[in-house]
Amino acid sequence: MLINGPNNEIIDIENIVVDLNGTLANYGIVSNKTKALIKKLKELDYRIILISGDIRGNASVIAKDLGIELLLGENSNLKAKQIKMFNPQKTAAIGNARIDIGTFLNAKLSIATLQQEGIHTDIIKYVDIIVPSIEDALNIFIDTKALEGTLRI
Repeated sequence: MLINGPNNEIIDIENIVVDLNGTLANYGIVSNKTKALIKKLKELDYRIILISGDIRGNASVIAKDLGIELLLGENSNLKAKQIKMFNPQKTAAIGNARIDIGTFLNAKLSIATLQQEGIHTDIIKYVDIIVPSIEDALNIFIDTKALEGTLRI
């Protein structure tokens, strides 16, 4: 999806990498609204990839239910290595924890979500955008004018 970025830069996002716990799921549960947004993004030809430390042990069940790819990443360095398998210049990363810094550093666009499980303050300097929820993060790839407005200089 082409997005008008700052200084007339065209940002072409094809892949959205999401963290699981505290991001895609809150307390282990993915909301129905989030499920619908994932489905819509897939219909818009975004590739959705879940890279998770899988602290709750339910990542494979959630990925299968959503029909998205899953990679397990037990730490930030491994997550950084995994996101590089996708074209970083065409990839956005969404997360909330220190373990996500590796994905943030290797994505064209990085988004932090501040939800029920919290946000780690170390990630603030690595993200482009902070939103209140995963639904808000996913919606900005559907309504790209919102994303363009946030990125505008």
